[in-house]
Amino acid sequence: MRNAPLRTWRTTGKAVSLAGLSSLLMTGCEAPLNLEAVREQSQQAVKRTDFYQAMARNEKVIVLAGNNGVVLVSSNNGESWSRQTPSSDSFLALDVCPDNSFIALTFDNKIWHGDASAEDWTAHPLPSQEQMMTAACAPDGSWWAAGSFTTIQGSADQGESWTETSLNEDAILNNLQFVDSSKAFATGEYGLVLTTEDGGDNWDYAGYLPEEFYAHASHFRSAEEGWVGGLNGFIYHTTDGGESWEKSPTGINAPIFGFVSGVSGLYALADNATVLRHVDQSWQKVSTSDQPLYLRSGLLLTDHRLLAAGGRGLLLNLELPAALSASTD
Repeated sequence: MRNAPLRTWRTTGKAVSLAGLSSLLMTGCEAPLNLEAVREQSQQAVKRTDFYQAMARNEKVIVLAGNNGVVLVSSNNGESWSRQTPSSDSFLALDVCPDNSFIALTFDNKIWHGDASAEDWTAHPLPSQEQMMTAACAPDGSWWAAGSFTTIQGSADQGESWTETSLNEDAILNNLQFVDSSKAFATGEYGLVLTTEDGGDNWDYAGYLPEEFYAHASHFRSAEEGWVGGLNGFIYHTTDGGESWEKSPTGINAPIFGFVSGVSGLYALADNATVLRHVDQSWQKVSTSDQPLYLRSGLLLTDHRLLAAGGRGLLLNLELPAALSASTD
């Protein structure tokens, strides 16, 4: 099963158009969060019924997407938000393209293309019968989606036509990331780590995590170095492109749901509103809550803040002390 041949075919889909649309982190110590303060409902766009799944930004706006088709847009680094619902289906993934437009995946297997202001969205049905779980925009502007049965789909013409590849394994891919125009990684169930060396034309096994490990999130800094996080607070680290992995101590047993990387370092987002920072090959807890609210996605802002979002309308705007934010990891 591990050496199953690749099979590739091409289909054509028609586009469907729809227009319309501070808490503190202290170095070396854990800072409790006042969630009532950071979740103030002064902004009506943010609702407690929201479950946010993905966040991305371009040169103009930050976009946050979640359940029931909710899309929040901010043009002032998260200080205020406008609310849209371009779809009735939940958003699973979101990415920004080189031309500053956005792509977003919904649970009904559609890629939504948003303009640079994230005001107008157009739906493009995916051709596969398999459930897609993640999406990414490549450096060349091509659109990609991956999901069940190790299926990966790509479009070089903004959703007009698609190529489809499967490794014929009954496993779900739920993370997809391009590190450059040629190299990309996909991770998922049963410790699967897949890679491409030719911009997505062909995919193969990069290596294996423990088979019982389900990767909720992954982040690759380069073609050689990356991290994968999942259940029980487990994070694994590779320096050889996924061929081998070493467990990285976290000190928690809450699931890891996301990674945030920037000039101020690498952070992991977890359940119980927990934020971890990567320090000296291990992870340091810098923020947590006693409430069972997950953090899923986030961004490091230029003004020394970490913006993170998760369950039940949880939207954290965390100030980073200058000494912490000035460091690199």
